[in-house]
Amino acid sequence: MNRRQSIKALAAASVALLAAGRLPVAIARDAKRHIKVYKSPTCGCCKAWVQHVRDAGFTVAAVDVDDVDPYKRKFGVPEDLVSCHTGVIEGYVVEGHVPADLIDRLLREKPKDAKGLAVPGMPIGAPGMEMGIAKHRYDVILFKRNGGKSVFARR
Repeated sequence: MNRRQSIKALAAASVALLAAGRLPVAIARDAKRHIKVYKSPTCGCCKAWVQHVRDAGFTVAAVDVDDVDPYKRKFGVPEDLVSCHTGVIEGYVVEGHVPADLIDRLLREKPKDAKGLAVPGMPIGAPGMEMGIAKHRYDVILFKRNGGKSVFARR
C-alpha cells in the first residue's frame, strides 16, 4: 500500500468510526480545526494572532493580501465590527483578535443563526495585541445572519 492509499484508508476508517460514535470527540473536533485567515503581509499583530491560534491547536492557512476589505465584504463583516484580519472556519467568520478558546466555544455551541465572532478594532491585551502594559477590557461580539449582534464574552 502506498502513502496515498494509506491516507485514504485512514480517512475512511476515521469517518466510519465517527459515524458509529466510536471516534473520540477530541479527535473529531481537531479534524475540523482549520482556519483560513486573510491578512496584510506587513501587520505584526496579525502574525502574532495567527501564532496564538496555532498555539491553541488550530491549523492556519494565512493568506497575505494587499487589501483585506474585499474579504470583509465577501464574508459579511459589519462595518462597525471590523479589525485588521478576517478568518473563516467551518462556515463562521472570525474578525480580528478573537481569543482561540472562544473560537472553540463557537464551534462547540453553534449558536443559532450565528455568522461569526468579532473583536472590533485592536484592543490592547487581546491575543496578538499584548504589549506588556495594562490590558484594555473588550467585548467579543457574536454577529448573526439577520444583522443582530450580542456580546459573546467579555475579556
